[in-house]
Amino acid sequence: MRNNEGMTDAAALTGWTLAYSGKVRDLYTSPDHPGRVLMVASDRVSAFDHVLEPGIPGKGELLTTLSKWWFAQLDGVPNHLAPSTGSGTEAVSGAAIPEAVATRAMLAVTLDMYPVECVVRGYLSGSGWLEYQATQSVCGIALPAGLNDGDRLPEPIYTPAWKAPLGEHDENISFERTVELVGAEVASALRDASRDIFTRASAIAEARGIILADTKFEFGAHPETGELTLGDEVLTSDSSRYWDAALYETGDRTASFDKQIVRNWLKANWDPSTATPPPALPQEIVAQTAARYRELIERLTGE
Repeated sequence: MRNNEGMTDAAALTGWTLAYSGKVRDLYTSPDHPGRVLMVASDRVSAFDHVLEPGIPGKGELLTTLSKWWFAQLDGVPNHLAPSTGSGTEAVSGAAIPEAVATRAMLAVTLDMYPVECVVRGYLSGSGWLEYQATQSVCGIALPAGLNDGDRLPEPIYTPAWKAPLGEHDENISFERTVELVGAEVASALRDASRDIFTRASAIAEARGIILADTKFEFGAHPETGELTLGDEVLTSDSSRYWDAALYETGDRTASFDKQIVRNWLKANWDPSTATPPPALPQEIVAQTAARYRELIERLTGE
């Protein structure tokens, strides 16, 4: 059951209390399940630090499905999913994910999250392209001259960002700044893990005719072991830029499987630098975005 803002009706989540509501996900805790958090993905969609209207039907379920699939592919990479003791919605300690959100929720171990978005770019696009045009670098990393929007980089680059508090803009930072935030050992571990996961995921996507252009990871320390652990969503259409490899080869670098459709429409119909709220998304843009999300899952998972 959903209310008008796209949040889950609390009455449908007996025993769980809303602890945090982000742009697209809501987090719930329960005294019956200490050390666990229920992450519920909504159908809300955000761009340019604004939550847009209307949402994308089925988006929460699609992105949750994709995250779970990627966690399963990344064998050997510790992640935040609570170990299951049963089947279906049964989770650790016999706790059941409420039926109302079973298809779009993950029961996760509560991590001590690091304040860094670990961005890896294999291709030059988005904010990286804008920065390159001005400085021929991205986050202080010098790049070859003569690159164009959408070009593949000589090798993937790690370009972290500081996770700003809700309502503020995330800020691209240098690796040196990351060291100041979390220490040299953790900063290096974040960088190395991000690069490794990106390389593995890129190969998996490439085998299915998909280009993983860039993505962002979030990590935390496991509260009991201190182990670096992958958290939040992973390699979804919201956190990543995916392209159709066959179309890319023809020179079409716009065939994305993410919310770039939404961004493109907004930039053509609204100035993100103004204080005016963004306009409502047309139904055709909503439908196109939902279709691309579904197509990505079908092509990656074969389901």
